[in-house]
Amino acid sequence: MADNTENKNRAVAAAILPLVGGAANVTSVVHCMTRLRLGLADRSLVQDEALKALPDVMGVVEDETYQIVLGPGKVARVTPEFETLVEEGKAAAPAPAPASPGASADDLASQGAAIKAQQKAKNATPFKLFLRKIANIFVPLIPALIGCGIIAGLNGLMINLGWLPSVTPALAAIASGFMALIAVFVGYNTAKEFGGTPIIGGAVAAIIVYPGVAEISAFGHKLSPGQGGVLGALGAAVLAVYIEKWCRKWVPESLDVLVTPTLTVLISGLVTIFGLMFVAGEVSTAIGTGANWLLENTGVFAGAVLGGLFLPLVMLGLHQALIPIHTTLIEQQGYTVLLPILAMAGAGQVGAAIAVFKKLKHNTSIRKTIKSALPAGFLGVGEPLIYGVSLPLGRPFITACVGGAAGGAFIGVFSMLGTQVGSTAIGPSGWALFPLLDGNKGLGLTCAVYLGGLLVGYVVGFLATYYFGFTDEMMLEFNRDVNTGESPEARAEEGPSAPALDPDPEPKEPAKV
Repeated sequence: MADNTENKNRAVAAAILPLVGGAANVTSVVHCMTRLRLGLADRSLVQDEALKALPDVMGVVEDETYQIVLGPGKVARVTPEFETLVEEGKAAAPAPAPASPGASADDLASQGAAIKAQQKAKNATPFKLFLRKIANIFVPLIPALIGCGIIAGLNGLMINLGWLPSVTPALAAIASGFMALIAVFVGYNTAKEFGGTPIIGGAVAAIIVYPGVAEISAFGHKLSPGQGGVLGALGAAVLAVYIEKWCRKWVPESLDVLVTPTLTVLISGLVTIFGLMFVAGEVSTAIGTGANWLLENTGVFAGAVLGGLFLPLVMLGLHQALIPIHTTLIEQQGYTVLLPILAMAGAGQVGAAIAVFKKLKHNTSIRKTIKSALPAGFLGVGEPLIYGVSLPLGRPFITACVGGAAGGAFIGVFSMLGTQVGSTAIGPSGWALFPLLDGNKGLGLTCAVYLGGLLVGYVVGFLATYYFGFTDEMMLEFNRDVNTGESPEARAEEGPSAPALDPDPEPKEPAKV
């Protein structure tokens, strides 16, 4: 019975999709109590009359989103199937073939775009799609993390300097309010991303931060508000999504509005209180303890590995697995000690790009690209340099990783000496990370260590690329003027050209004495 219902809902979704322009035309999918609400790239592709003629469609409404009325109960069952079909349709779209290596910046950019598209297609594995969902949960929270992190840093500075003591409590409240309720936002986004009702995910996650849980015991221990943090909220919301979907299969549509949310909140709430909060709390504590132990005892090695491998992790999409770890560390100790080390990968990338600029003196196209992308690179935005310069060239990408490893090892040395360098938010990198820096030995020393790591990354990335980033063949191919196609090295191998012979020389008059 459940399978038949699921197949029917998928059939409804499959009937709707081509009538709204196909998967490529759908930019967003949400639902309310009765309507499937779609964001569309091109409204003219929608076949209104054909949609209205479908047996399960009660009508259509055009507002800020295109709304297809399916009715209560039905819309909650059809929407996940529709989202799945949209994702499958977009994943099946052919990626452009990579361009052959060339000597101009446009050629490198095209090849970099092709590499990026191919990598995105390769990332469509179940595990990497799961990581992408995790990233989609936390990435929308980054602006609030940044804003609150900067305010917290400013407040700490004002307290240390004794400025405006009547204002600092207000700043503390502004900076801490979001972090106190971050579990609710994580629960909301988790349910939304995994195909459940977002507000139910937020409601279940809110249990974790409710002060009344302090009166409850689980596994022989009193619970504390916030125990389990974002990991507990993520687990609770995922559980709620699966319970909700189970209810959608078995609860009659006429009772869906009353029964499904009640059972979902009740069952997932009890499991969260008497299981997930304790387990997630233990995992969160282990993450914090493990990260600190790793840097305190193997700082040089750990820093080199993290800084050196971060760019490849970004390429593979595996860096998304670190986002919940960063958030957990920020929630626990106020900052993540991993992000400043990972930011060294960007420093190595900048150093490598400067070396490419110096080596390819005659390639005005690539040099122009590097000049325009370097300011963003210094601020931690490395994609233009990665996909426009180093990755298509090949070897400079590897030498950029060497620079990142050196910068990470530098910060790791100070971690072993007892100086932690952390960030109060995730997202920014490079010089943009300075306003978010925090640590255990004062802001001045923290900034100095981070600055030292950046400089080491720049220098080692430059030297490694300058001396080992190009073969002779690469220099012949890329160090040429894109307008004339001539390579100075090639001309040097040919030797000086002989003067042209006049095919029909005129007799010269004898010189007069």
